[in-house]
This record gives sequence, structure tokens and C-alpha cells, in this order.
Amino acid sequence: MQDIKKLLGKRIRELRKARHLTQERLAELVEIGPANISYIETGRFAPSGETLVKLAQALGVHIYELYMFEHYNKSVADIKSELINALNNDDKLVSMMYKFYLAVK
Repeated sequence: MQDIKKLLGKRIRELRKARHLTQERLAELVEIGPANISYIETGRFAPSGETLVKLAQALGVHIYELYMFEHYNKSVADIKSELINALNNDDKLVSMMYKFYLAVK
């Protein structure tokens, strides 16, 4: 089972390539270092809330679209389980997800 950071990174890479952006160009648009884009895309780092907003803007999508993983063939039950496990282990993630929830509800 892939974790959320890896799925998010995979999705960001997919969107970046669909828009014919290099990692360097996306980094410029988001105002972070190119290495950070690489780390995000490989799932090594999770972007901050501020960086998520900038990534979504640079990629021309809403934030929730960065989390659209359905086409990666993961069941909803698996996604729920993974989210619950991640939330149980990371208070910062709980705070970030709550802010995300409030923004999209």
C-alpha cells in the first residue's frame, strides 16, 4: 500500500508533466527549491499547507484535485484506513487536514 505522501507526489508529478513543466519551472512558480519539488514528487517530503496552495495555483487546479488518487486503483476502504493511520500518528497532519476539510466542505 502506498502512503499518502507518495500518492500526492505521484499526482503532482502527473499534473506537472501534463502541463509540460519541468521541476525547475514548477519550483520557480511555487517559490521553493527544485530539490524540494523532487522530494515532494518522490514522497520523501510532505508539502506544507502554504506550499500546497501554491502548487495547486501553479498547476491550475483546486487543492482537493491534488488528492484525486482514484485512478491509481486504490479502494476507498484502503484510503480511509491509510488516512486514519496517518492521522493517528501525526498531530500536524490532523491540523492540516482539518484546515483542508474546512476549505472544501
